[in-house]
Amino acid sequence: MALHLTHEVLRLPLRDPFRIARSDHDAGLATTTVIVELRDDRHPGLVGIGEGFPDRFYGETSETMAAVLPLLLAAIGAPEATPEGLLGSDVAMDGAIAHHGAAKCAIDIALHDLVGKITGQPVHRLLGLSTEIPPTDFTIGIDEPAVVAERARRAARFPALKIKLGGQHDLATLEAVRGVFDGPIRIDANTGWTREGAVAMLPELERLGVELIEQPFPRHALADLGWLQERSALPIVADESAVTIDDLDGLVGIVGGVNVKLAKCGGIGPAGRMLARARDLGFRTFLGCMEETSVGIAASAAVASLADWVDLDGNLLLAADPFKGLELGDDCRWQLGEAPGLGLRRRGG
Repeated sequence: MALHLTHEVLRLPLRDPFRIARSDHDAGLATTTVIVELRDDRHPGLVGIGEGFPDRFYGETSETMAAVLPLLLAAIGAPEATPEGLLGSDVAMDGAIAHHGAAKCAIDIALHDLVGKITGQPVHRLLGLSTEIPPTDFTIGIDEPAVVAERARRAARFPALKIKLGGQHDLATLEAVRGVFDGPIRIDANTGWTREGAVAMLPELERLGVELIEQPFPRHALADLGWLQERSALPIVADESAVTIDDLDGLVGIVGGVNVKLAKCGGIGPAGRMLARARDLGFRTFLGCMEETSVGIAASAAVASLADWVDLDGNLLLAADPFKGLELGDDCRWQLGEAPGLGLRRRGG
């Protein structure tokens, strides 16, 4: 076999507690992610680094990833170091097993990093994409309104803030944030609202300068999403309802935007194709992330030129990022450099 894969499960403390409406009872203090290293016998000395974030909501854990990774590696065989080879690998993984987006994502990112190193190109150039990308917002989890406002004040350098809602004090939280932050506010209820509560909030959201409403209702409640979009001047953005490119057609006429995440859809290649398809269908495009290291964020940044809004701050939520090489500009845009692949290396390495 030409390809060899190793994986490592990392449990990383978060800088601040981070809770969302569907968090597990012990969630919010640390995050678990999986880092892989990919080697190719045909190119000794080069290592591709990838990352997949296992989310129980989508049926994945670090244990399921460990079980699935060998199957996916066997499916891709020995792909050529070309964009066509990368596409063929994604097709082969989808043919081998359905779902398991985080496991596919880890291998896909590692392949892109490795092919970039083999060809001497940064990943965005390998894909023919621009370095002009939107600035990232900064996300703040559910907490007491005063605590959220203090974190918003500390993050005021960012051009927009994403506030997690679906708790007991949503309106008070937004009022408190608006008291310390003048820019656009994006809100994400992570499936935690009801029809009655959501429609009652609409005039308040407009008054407070909210820019978009992300996934207010459960994943399969498409009728509810469409009902709210009909009544809302703000775009409703599907996240949990928009896992892969196959979900997009069913959301046409239902929501105004979709949130694409590499760990959901399967990596850099699937995310780029999903963003392009979403634009073709008339959606506003949001590129999001999990609480990932710089590996996942750099991979996402490579396709960020295809997005209207960017929420790539997962590594900024960590108490310590184990990787270096990805830099955030003064304008809060991730800098896409000229180093081959993702341009990252481990700290201390």
